[in-house]
Amino acid sequence: QVQLVESGGGLVQAGGSLRLSCAASGRVLSINRMGWYRQAPGKQRELVAIITRGGTTNYADAVKGRFTISGDNAKNTVYLQMNSLKPEDTAVYYCYGRVVLPLPQTDYWGQGTQVTVSS
Repeated sequence: QVQLVESGGGLVQAGGSLRLSCAASGRVLSINRMGWYRQAPGKQRELVAIITRGGTTNYADAVKGRFTISGDNAKNTVYLQMNSLKPEDTAVYYCYGRVVLPLPQTDYWGQGTQVTVSS
């Protein structure tokens, strides 16, 4: 079994910063991508940012230029630096990881961490 454990959420004023971390543990031999999704009340879960094992990144348009995703392959850990936060960034943020070894390839999710941005 694989667990993704997030940390770093909280309450911050608009314009402030937060850094989220997520570490994968358990039966993990190789992860080929990790990332962050978020879900605001009454809305569907949406992609925030994702990073591949090779370092390729992809961001949602709403966060480009403000958020930075990075990863540590040796530690199976992904980070999300969030700057210039806006009230519309308020959501539960979920860590995501695609484990490719051991087989079968499986997607895993963290339990979620709340990010609240006050105006």
